[in-house]
Amino acid sequence: MASAKFITFEGGEGSGKSTQARLLADRLQVRGIEALLTREPGGSPFAERVRALLLDPAIPAHGALSEALLFYAARADHLDKTIRPALAAGRWIICDRFSDSSRVYQGAAGGLRAATLDALERLVVLPTRPHLTLILDLPPMQGLARARARGTLVGGVGAPTDPFEGRDASFHEHLRKGYAALAKAEPQRCALVDATKPTDVVAAEIWALVEQRLLSGAR
Repeated sequence: MASAKFITFEGGEGSGKSTQARLLADRLQVRGIEALLTREPGGSPFAERVRALLLDPAIPAHGALSEALLFYAARADHLDKTIRPALAAGRWIICDRFSDSSRVYQGAAGGLRAATLDALERLVVLPTRPHLTLILDLPPMQGLARARARGTLVGGVGAPTDPFEGRDASFHEHLRKGYAALAKAEPQRCALVDATKPTDVVAAEIWALVEQRLLSGAR
């Protein structure tokens, strides 16, 4: 089996991360690679409690720093209780969002200083960085339309399901630009994937990236 790898999925609202993460986990299983599918915020009992708070549509107004601290508190527990033990046991990890979401949501779109996020990254994440980050890219309004069409929505059809979906158009445009800048700054780790294409086409492109970057020559 190939040595354990840590893969993260990133992107704006409704970009298809959860679907593609599941499809990749299934494809790896066929290949004989055991992969643990997890998510952020969440992925451990404590982190899931923090998730419930962060994604509660009735959460009171708060600043980007307060928000980032909550995300990193959840992330610290997720790493300690789920991600690091699984990697140590030789299992691959596929995570729907990770610390790049903080850099983009609270940083690029939320206005939090990069130095603050760098400090949190050093304190909580290092040295457990993803081997590959797949950034699903599509126009924000298209992604929001997808997100708001999913399942039973809080507040009725077309209503935001969480506080992030409900933020203004400018916020979501900054998210897309932030992710594009991240992909450009770290091309060895990050890959930008066109998420406007059909699900199966996106899945095939993701699998090609995983084969090329993580499975080529692996045992």
